[in-house]
Amino acid sequence: MEKFFKLKENGTTVSTEIVAGFTTFFAMVYIIFVNPAMLSQTGMQYGAVFLATIISAAIGTLIMGLFANVPYAQAPGMGLNALFTFTVVFALGFSWQQALAMVFICGIINILITVTKIRKSIIKSIPHSVQNAIGGGIGIFIAYVGVKNAGWLKFTSDPGKNIVLDSGTVISDSSAVPALVDFNTAAVILAVIGLVITITLLVMNVKGAILIGIVATTIIGIPMRVVDLSAIGATAGIRESFAQLGTTFGAAFGKEGVQSLFSDPTKIPLVLITIFSFSLSDTFDTIGTFIGTGRRTGIFSAEDEKALEENSGFKSKMDKALFADAIATSVGAVLGTSNTTTYVESAAGIAAGGRTGLTSVVTALLFLASMFLAPIAGIVPAAATAPALIVVGIMMAASFKDIKWDDFEEAVPAFFAAVFMAFTYNISYGIAFGFIFFCIVKIFKGKIKDIHPILGVSAILFAINFIVLALIAK
Repeated sequence: MEKFFKLKENGTTVSTEIVAGFTTFFAMVYIIFVNPAMLSQTGMQYGAVFLATIISAAIGTLIMGLFANVPYAQAPGMGLNALFTFTVVFALGFSWQQALAMVFICGIINILITVTKIRKSIIKSIPHSVQNAIGGGIGIFIAYVGVKNAGWLKFTSDPGKNIVLDSGTVISDSSAVPALVDFNTAAVILAVIGLVITITLLVMNVKGAILIGIVATTIIGIPMRVVDLSAIGATAGIRESFAQLGTTFGAAFGKEGVQSLFSDPTKIPLVLITIFSFSLSDTFDTIGTFIGTGRRTGIFSAEDEKALEENSGFKSKMDKALFADAIATSVGAVLGTSNTTTYVESAAGIAAGGRTGLTSVVTALLFLASMFLAPIAGIVPAAATAPALIVVGIMMAASFKDIKWDDFEEAVPAFFAAVFMAFTYNISYGIAFGFIFFCIVKIFKGKIKDIHPILGVSAILFAINFIVLALIAK
């Protein structure tokens, strides 16, 4: 194990990696319940998506750990599953089989742009100020996810009306403003207790502080009746789920999938634009996660930096990690789920000390176990994992110190890249605004030569994507 994962070389131990694997798993296990709940609205069988989510997460994460030897976990991405359900199926009228076919094609495109070094060239084209902003921005984003999951946010549209923010709420009132909830419910109070526990353990340099915080908060949540122990006795319906998996497995290639996708010539432009949107979001979500979490922690070493500059070879961890991410999307589509991508919640495991693929292997095995122990995994409340995400956000905010905030030319794109990740609840959109404003600043400063061609093209593609989405919305 030492020889395979190079634990000493990466300054870690087996016990540390195991703790990190558990931490990452608990930070993202919600996806095995949220993803099927969302995708099943399209007509897909809940049990089938439940298994497809778990299996694709396990396979993608294992590839990341065994092939790339990095501590990142993969699963069907939040945001991408919303794009799949509400835009592609509901708004555009494609069947879920056709949507799966588009996700599969997106995965093939991502594999091609990874093998041909296009993805790595994109990373190389990003200015260091924007890279640091991405790191800090992901910190803001993941902390915001934590605050939202803790249930501390609400939206007010007038003095007498409160709209509570959750993953299913759409705020249409332009006068709505965010505010803190009243701290008078058990779940909200439990999240506060969990945050205090986690911060205290970290300040005292307790090993495994984040995981201990999650477990301790869950235990405290039992007498507070936030944790529902009766769910442990429930059956996961695993046999029925396996029977349902046959309805989604390979559906992307059937008559209702890719075989019908290009049958209507009038819809081909829309199909291509939709695949482009999937690929753009998936690509930049992953790039943002790797840049934001891997550089400062040393996961991507000098070897990767050199390979990035030379843009040659397929030997570095960055190359392999990007390839693992691309493979996972196509695998997920075959099984029957939306884009499988690298999870920003991996930062929780990295903050717990994870530095090698052993962390990912542990997380993958826990995903497989959750197939049969979903009720047990499901008792860990959001109030217990939210504090972990918040403290990880604090740690990642350190990247902001390397930005020259007194240089407005550098500060503008960095600011937009960072804050729009949280404002739009989307990593790739944050990167999009950073790219676009970087180009605007350089153009009006007469420094067009400072714009790398790939960055310029990426900014244009993002702008086109926004325009297309606006037209679709009409």
